[in-house]
Amino acid sequence: MANSAAQAIARTEPVAHRLTVLIALGDAERAEQLAEALAASDDLLPTLAGSGTGQTADAAVVDEAALESRAVSPATPAVLLSGRADPHRAIGNVFATLPASADGLLVAAAARLAAAGYRVSRVGPSEVAHDDFHDEPSDGEALDDNRPHPALSPREAEVLALLAEGAPNKVIARRLNISVHTAKFHVAAILIKLGAANRTDAIAIAMRQGLVLV
Repeated sequence: MANSAAQAIARTEPVAHRLTVLIALGDAERAEQLAEALAASDDLLPTLAGSGTGQTADAAVVDEAALESRAVSPATPAVLLSGRADPHRAIGNVFATLPASADGLLVAAAARLAAAGYRVSRVGPSEVAHDDFHDEPSDGEALDDNRPHPALSPREAEVLALLAEGAPNKVIARRLNISVHTAKFHVAAILIKLGAANRTDAIAIAMRQGLVLV
């Protein structure tokens, strides 16, 4: 009886959507490491690419070989991990280009942005490319982030880093030992200071400006 009630509740509770991220890399060990890192996020569901071509997902993490072999569908927004000094720019289905050794959290943030339709280029303090970022957020027009923004406080910088990890307000509050109300206040302040239309837009702007180096 108790089991039936629990099953009924489970059926009525909303299930959070997890973004499927296809990992197509020639280095099997690196692919498994990334899959493990991305799986640690509650909102991401990584899968390793098989031997087929044109595989689809909400987003993909690929290398040069996967692009050339078309292991991932051209309709799938991709994050390119490139070891080239002059990597591919964010064109076609390549929505973000990161160093081959990019941290798993940074790859996860780029995958979220790619799935949301944002384009970013190789990320780093001296490697920000504003002209590689063309798409606008769907729920509002992004402001020109080439203009200077008020500096973020140390606490806001911590909150921004957690936003890039996909953390909701409750998780931010728990990780920083603050109230949910205070977490919301900091998120709102970050959006205002960055001129962002929403949380995803804030992460995109921060990545372009080298403010998020996870």
